[in-house]
Amino acid sequence: MKRRIPLAPQEGWLTLGLVLLICLTLAWSVDGVRWVLGRDEYLDFLVLAATGGVLAGFIGAKVGWGRWLTFLIGSIFAALIVPLLTGLLQYPDGASLHDLYETTAGASVAAYIDIVVLGKVVTAQYLHHVMSIGLLIWGTSMFASFAVFGHHRSLNAVVVVGVVLVGNMAFTRENQLSLLVLFSLAALFLLIRAHVYDEQSEWLRRRIGDPASISTVYLRGGTTFIAITVAASFLLTQTASSAPLAGAWGGIGDGLIGISRAVSRYLPTGGSTRSIGVTFGSGSVVKQVWESDPSPAFTVTRDPTDKRDYYWRAITSDFIDLTSWSQSRPTQVDRPAGTSVFDQLADDVDETGRHSVTVTVTPDGFRDALILSPETPVKVNQDVRLEYVGQGGYFARLDRGGGTGLYTVTALVSERGDEPGQVNTTALRATDTDYPQDIDDLYTQTVPGSLGKNALLLRDKVRNEAFSSAPVDLANELYDELRSSAYFYTTDVRDLPCGGLSSVECFATYKRGFCQYYAITMAVILRDLGVPTRIAEGFLPGSREGSPATELVRNSNAHAWVEVYFNEFGWVAYDPTGAGLPTQIGPMPSGRPVAASPSASGSARPAASRRDPRELGELDPGGTGAAGGLGPGGVAGPLIAVTVLLLLVVGGLALAVWQRGPRGATTADGAYGMVTRTASRFGFGPRPTQTVYEFAGALGDVLPDVRPELETVARAKVESVYARQILGEERLESLRVAQRRLRVGLLRLLFRRRQRRRRR
Repeated sequence: MKRRIPLAPQEGWLTLGLVLLICLTLAWSVDGVRWVLGRDEYLDFLVLAATGGVLAGFIGAKVGWGRWLTFLIGSIFAALIVPLLTGLLQYPDGASLHDLYETTAGASVAAYIDIVVLGKVVTAQYLHHVMSIGLLIWGTSMFASFAVFGHHRSLNAVVVVGVVLVGNMAFTRENQLSLLVLFSLAALFLLIRAHVYDEQSEWLRRRIGDPASISTVYLRGGTTFIAITVAASFLLTQTASSAPLAGAWGGIGDGLIGISRAVSRYLPTGGSTRSIGVTFGSGSVVKQVWESDPSPAFTVTRDPTDKRDYYWRAITSDFIDLTSWSQSRPTQVDRPAGTSVFDQLADDVDETGRHSVTVTVTPDGFRDALILSPETPVKVNQDVRLEYVGQGGYFARLDRGGGTGLYTVTALVSERGDEPGQVNTTALRATDTDYPQDIDDLYTQTVPGSLGKNALLLRDKVRNEAFSSAPVDLANELYDELRSSAYFYTTDVRDLPCGGLSSVECFATYKRGFCQYYAITMAVILRDLGVPTRIAEGFLPGSREGSPATELVRNSNAHAWVEVYFNEFGWVAYDPTGAGLPTQIGPMPSGRPVAASPSASGSARPAASRRDPRELGELDPGGTGAAGGLGPGGVAGPLIAVTVLLLLVVGGLALAVWQRGPRGATTADGAYGMVTRTASRFGFGPRPTQTVYEFAGALGDVLPDVRPELETVARAKVESVYARQILGEERLESLRVAQRRLRVGLLRLLFRRRQRRRRR
């Protein structure tokens, strides 16, 4: 006679294998998205995390631990194992336990300081994301395993794992249909196995006959059903082309964009995640993949005789971090329609040497409230809200103040050329380098760690090979260097091992990237050389194929470039992106030689201070900036969103825990007392003249769906209390199941109570 292994599940080892398979499918799906910096190997350990979670839930159920004890012990093991697996990313050849824990803990603390304390848009740390995803997979797998083997609720396991799986798939552009098919097969077989186990238990309890005979019928029929269903679904997925629910999602994108802005600082960057759409928020993170969406963004109606091509600027950023940029402590001011946008502000440019452009912009796919304009907007035909930085007032962004649809904007655009008054190298070389204090504080600062070994070599090369140390010559030299054949334009850099490096150092090391890498590299190196620079975002010029008066700009034209400040001329645009790529901001014209101005300085000042601009003032006690205040750039918005989400999760868990009670020993008197107490709270308590059966029958008339459970509880109450019978284990188990269902089913009395009141 074979001895049965003590921990062998009554549900069968196949059930354990199916639970493990659905959890491994989730792990493979999350790993395939490459959430963390786009690296394949960073999340390979999720298979081990899923396996550990399944074993924790399985062992806890089989040794008789309760739900919370199992989860507590499983969480302790997760806290011990997952950080070790995370630390191995830094020590692929192995290290001591102390070093592994210290590495993971140090990265997590540094990430907290960056995001919460310093209020940065993003952190260069990434191990905390790896650990968080690992804990998520472990916890989900542990819940699913205990739901199957501890509560015998396979449907709960399938639903929870399925929700996380489908949610992850919704964020990726990768084709994971095969994983979805695998999950569907495993989940359906698991549900059939669970149903067979329940039926066999019922046959044994009622002594109907041989329980083994029922398993063959269910398994054969279930296998046939699963094969036909999955095959038909797969065929339909491959051939269907209609979108019957597409209209139901109208406007959802706008809300998702707003949510993504609020929580993006807490999420990992990289991977093949799906783009929600082009948006320019309070902070931009340098990505690993540049999306190219050819759908229309907006249409511009303009003067057909104006043949110039314009960059359509949306925002500018003064604060440049290691892998992101943003606006520091912006100030908002409302401007009525038709009034001067920059009245009495530093960016109120002189019309001399500039030409006026008036255009009408009709938003299409670009649904942001931002005003798009070539260079400096001076008037808009709608009420607008200007955000500027610094005491003097330098442009950050311009929003429509409640207006919708098309708008007309008048802008001043500088003239490039060799004539006097136009922008050229000779004229800019003669400008003074005694910048306003705001310019020094906002646009010449770099944060520690921005320039690594290779970035410093690039900076020194530019400084040594420039025609002179004048800011314009440094900018021209760096522009020529970045547009040389030594640098390669690519829209996907996920294969580059840039974890822990600044974006500038990554680009200087591997010389590969897209517009964000070119722009941040030029901006940071010029700042390090003492040249005031900011990053601009918007769109490249569109096409005017249909009509010279209409310009169509597509989402794929989204772009980033830099603007360099020169006294007497203001901001001058440079676009260093890509060797050989078309650009409408070409090399700076040389200009006619002129005598140096007596007040001009031909040399740049020493490199700017390396202070973090956020250290120049307090951490924004007024709550209006990105330095940790409670305004749009602060942390309160995301924290509120996270708090609400946590409340929903806790509420859902509380409901699940309440439903799955009782947690102690089940008695007939206790089960009947739960029914009477709950019914009384909703106005359906027993009358003094009613017997137990009469009360159960009356309550069953109100809630016919739970009538069998009410009868089970009433019969147990009468037999146990009045007939003095001792209920067997099978009766207690059926009583426990009935009580669990009644804990939720009786909640519907709340709606019946309202109906009763309306009838009265």
